[in-house]
Amino acid sequence: MTPLDSDQFRVDSREGWERAAEGWGRVADRVHDWAVGVSATMVDALAPQPGDRVLELAAGPGDTGFMAAELIAPGGTLISSDGAEAMLEVARARAAAQHISNVEFRQLELEWIDLDTASVDGVLCRWGIMLTADPESAAREMRRVLRPGGRAALAVWDTPESNPWATIPRQALIGLGHMDPPDPAIPNQFSLAGDGVLEELLGGAGFLEVKVAPVAMQRSFGSLDEYLAETIEMSPSLGTTTAQLSDSERAAVRDRVGELAQPFTDDDGSIVLPGSSLVCSASA
Repeated sequence: MTPLDSDQFRVDSREGWERAAEGWGRVADRVHDWAVGVSATMVDALAPQPGDRVLELAAGPGDTGFMAAELIAPGGTLISSDGAEAMLEVARARAAAQHISNVEFRQLELEWIDLDTASVDGVLCRWGIMLTADPESAAREMRRVLRPGGRAALAVWDTPESNPWATIPRQALIGLGHMDPPDPAIPNQFSLAGDGVLEELLGGAGFLEVKVAPVAMQRSFGSLDEYLAETIEMSPSLGTTTAQLSDSERAAVRDRVGELAQPFTDDDGSIVLPGSSLVCSASA
């Protein structure tokens, strides 16, 4: 296990998401479609009311917050935030296309949220906190900016075994020697999976009434090539790794991914992969 250089990790993470934002913009509609169940569960748990001030952290394309924006009108404001400015540009464009006007955009970090204490009524964070260098600080910051009685709703990924859509490409790259196995010291997609992990994290930050429930998902692709292209576009680490491969190495990766995805592949070449996210709600 390599000790985590937190400062360098933050720099590398920011640069990776700045690069990945263009790809996320291209697939944002598809992300919305397969993630809408998770976002809806989060917003239902938050129970936003007209006039509320809601903060979305690590917003990416912004879709979860946009769902809340409809419910806090009239008089409410959504703060859609991300650490990567390029991701905010994607969210701005999507808000304009959807005619969402009660939203302001801010570049904010999860581990030190540049907002006043007790200044928002709700906090949303879909698939962001597990990728921070210090999730404990991020959870404390969420608690700090919430007004007394405010609510938070977070989503993280469930175990690797329940998310083959995410693990198959990485498994192929590791097996072919192009990537190292995950280092448990480095934050990753599954860092907060497991029984009791979220409850302990949010309880330690001072949250009350912490509840965690899995939300089943599935991701559908018309072909193996579509699956590979979309997954690589959305992942900074996969994108960086595959960009360095030769054509023959990429072909071998494609073949191996096809073999691993075979149990989820139909006769026409389409692929349907299951997934699972954990949604956590809590009160300040």
